[in-house]
Amino acid sequence: MTAITLYRPVGTAELKLIEASGWTAFPPRLPEQPIFYPVTNEAYAAQIARDWNAVHNDDRRGYVTRFAVAADFLAGFDKKVVGGREHEEYWIPAEDLPLFNAAIEGQIEVVAIFEGENA
Repeated sequence: MTAITLYRPVGTAELKLIEASGWTAFPPRLPEQPIFYPVTNEAYAAQIARDWNAVHNDDRRGYVTRFAVAADFLAGFDKKVVGGREHEEYWIPAEDLPLFNAAIEGQIEVVAIFEGENA
């Protein structure tokens, strides 16, 4: 089976929930979060983790996670470009997150950590 490598910038609270899953699933979305958006490249994930999570989260930390998802599952979703060419992400409806998690192959891993001021 073919898999596609994706990335997701997260804060500490979300990372703890991923860890609690055994590094195999992302937590459910909050009611005000109708979309789960994994990104297609590490540089974009790092930009968000560094410039948003490490600045705006209470603990001033941001993490980049990397994971593989079955290509046949992702084929049902379009990639969206939300800025420059490098700002490419999938928009997964919150109600499809359990199916997305089931399509993850292997474990979710942390590949970068960012700490803002006063971390």
